[in-house]
Amino acid sequence: MSRRPIFRAAKALAAGVAVTGLAAGCGLGTAGGFSPTGAVAGPVEGIDLEGAGVDVGSKNFTEQIILGKMAVILLQSAGADVQDLTNTPGSNTVREAMLQGHMDFQWEYTGTAWITYMGETDPIIDEQEQFEAVRDVDADDGLIWLAPSELNNTYAFATSAEFGEETGITEMSEISELDEEDQSFCVDAEFAARNDGFGPWLEHYGIDDPPDDRVRTMDLGAIYQATADEVCRFGEVFATDGRIPALDLVVLEDDEEYFPRYNLSAVVNEELLDEYPEVEDLFLPLTERLDNETMADLNAEVDVDGEEPVDVAWEFLLDEGFVTEE
Repeated sequence: MSRRPIFRAAKALAAGVAVTGLAAGCGLGTAGGFSPTGAVAGPVEGIDLEGAGVDVGSKNFTEQIILGKMAVILLQSAGADVQDLTNTPGSNTVREAMLQGHMDFQWEYTGTAWITYMGETDPIIDEQEQFEAVRDVDADDGLIWLAPSELNNTYAFATSAEFGEETGITEMSEISELDEEDQSFCVDAEFAARNDGFGPWLEHYGIDDPPDDRVRTMDLGAIYQATADEVCRFGEVFATDGRIPALDLVVLEDDEEYFPRYNLSAVVNEELLDEYPEVEDLFLPLTERLDNETMADLNAEVDVDGEEPVDVAWEFLLDEGFVTEE
C-alpha cells in the first residue's frame, strides 16, 4: 500500500493552513476553482499517476497562473489527486511553501532562484550552467529542477515593428549606431535605479548617456503602449509579456548578453519524484514545447483578450495534443 496518500493528507492540511494564512494576510487567496480533466495523449499518452497526491502552486501573475493550470490539468488527466494552490501571492510565499513541503510542484525561473532566493549577485550567462547551478543548490533542499525550457522571461528592450522594419534593427548592439534622436528610451523607475539596470546597460552596449528629453520614466505597464505609439523608440519590457505581440512590438536580441537568464523549469518535491518518477516524463514534453513567442501569445489571450487562464491552459493542451477530451 502506498504511503503517499497518507502523507499527502497530512501535508495538504498543513498546506491549507500555511498558504491560506499567508494569503489572508494579504487579503488574497489562491485561484483554485474548477480545472477540466481529460485523458493524457500524444507525447504523454500512457502515463499513469493513479494514487499520487500533488499540491500544485504558482505565483499570482498571468504567466504563472496559466502554467500552473496546465500542470493541474496534466496531473489530473494522468490520474493524480491534485490540490490547486495556484495564484498564491508573492514569489517568496511559493518558495517557502515548496521548501516546507506544503507544495509539491511549481514552475520557476532560473534567474529568480539564483539571484532572489539564493542571494547571488552575479548571474551566470550560459543558460545550461545557470540551470545546473540552481539545480545543484536546491538538490540539498529536496527540490528537483527538471530540464529547462527555451522560454526565458527576462528583461528586454523592444521597438515598434514599423521602426524595426524601417531601420532593420534586430540587436541591442545596433542602437548605438542610430542617429541620436532615435536613441530614446522608456523605462520604469526601478529599472532606472538598479545597479544592474538602465545605466549599466547603456555602458555595456556603448550607448552614450542620453539627455533627459530622450528618457521617459513611467509605470512598466504604460511602457508597452508608449513604445507602440513611438513616444520612445525603445521600451523596457519583459520578454514573454502578452502585450508584445498584441501591440506588434519587436524584441531586440541581447546579443552581448547583458541580462540574466530566466529560463523556465518545472520544480518538483524530491519525495514525490522518487515515488512517481513518471512526473518527469509528464512535464518534459511540455517544457520542450514552450518558448517566448508561444508564452507571449498565451499571456495575451488573458491580458488582452480577457480569457480565463484555465481556459487558455486547457485549449493549448488540447490543441497541442497533450490531452484529449474524455
